[in-house]
Amino acid sequence: MAAAFSESEVGEVYGWNDGMGLWGYVLMSISMVVVWGAIITGIVLLARSLRAPSPHNPQSPSPRIAEDLLAERFARGEIDVAEYQNRLAVLRGHPGT
Repeated sequence: MAAAFSESEVGEVYGWNDGMGLWGYVLMSISMVVVWGAIITGIVLLARSLRAPSPHNPQSPSPRIAEDLLAERFARGEIDVAEYQNRLAVLRGHPGT
């Protein structure tokens, strides 16, 4: 079937005569920079997510319960025995004891 077409006709059908032209090469170059940039950015973001914890979701130590904080305040002398016992009773659900 190729014998039915002359060489110039085959070149016109497949776009081999004029090539891509200047804008074809410019768009091809820009698209390659964009594609490689996206690939490199993806690899960097993947490596960062696997290596370091996210700053938006920091792993904090387990929260201290209110009784521990109250005991620390009592130990530092910020509150006296009566206030400590009263607040501890309130925390444990026995107010006024």
